[in-house]
Amino acid sequence: MPNQKTDLTEVPPEADAAQPADAATDAATPEEDPSVSEEERLAGEVATLKDQLLRALAEVENLRRRSARELEEANKFSIANFARDMTGVADNLERALASLPRESLEGNEPALQLCEGVEMTRRELAQAFERQSIERIDPLGEAFDHNLHQAMFEVPDSGEPPGTVVQVIQHGYRIHDRLLRPAMVGLAGKTSNEARIDTEA
Repeated sequence: MPNQKTDLTEVPPEADAAQPADAATDAATPEEDPSVSEEERLAGEVATLKDQLLRALAEVENLRRRSARELEEANKFSIANFARDMTGVADNLERALASLPRESLEGNEPALQLCEGVEMTRRELAQAFERQSIERIDPLGEAFDHNLHQAMFEVPDSGEPPGTVVQVIQHGYRIHDRLLRPAMVGLAGKTSNEARIDTEA
C-alpha cells in the first residue's frame, strides 16, 4: 500500500502570539464619547484655559502688591541705621548746651559764639530729623508704655500715680512707625505708706 504524505503547513508561533496582542491594542484604544459634541468639548477647554488665566493674573497682582509694599518699606527705613547713629550726636549736642549756660558766659565773647554755633547745629539736626520723619520721644508725665519706654528705676513718693514717667534719662526716637531706640525713664513708684502696707501684708 503506497505511503501517503500529508502536507501540513506549519504556522509560526510568533504569528499566533501576535494576534491576541493586536486584539488587545484595539481594545485599549480609547474612543471618543459620542454623547459629547465638538462644541461642548471646545467649551470645556475654553473654561479650563480661562480658569488658568485668572489664576495667573491673580498671582501677578499679588506679586505686584508685595513688591510695591517692600519698595515702600525700603524707602521709608533705608536710613534707619544711620538715623539711629545720629541720635547719639543729638544727645551730645544737648549735653554740650546744658554744660554751657548762657548766663555764665556773659562777657566771654568767644564762648558765647561757640555756644551759638552748637545751638545752630542742634537746630539744623532737629530740622533734618523732621524732614526724614524722625520723631523724638519725650514721655515725661505720660503713662509707661513698654513699646516705647525702657524703665530704669522707680521713684517713691513722687506724687504721681504709679507707672507714670517722672524722669527721662535719655530721649527715645522713632522713624515713621518703627522704633529706633526706646526712651530710658524713671517711673513713679508706690508711696512709703503703700510699700509699708504691702510689707506688713
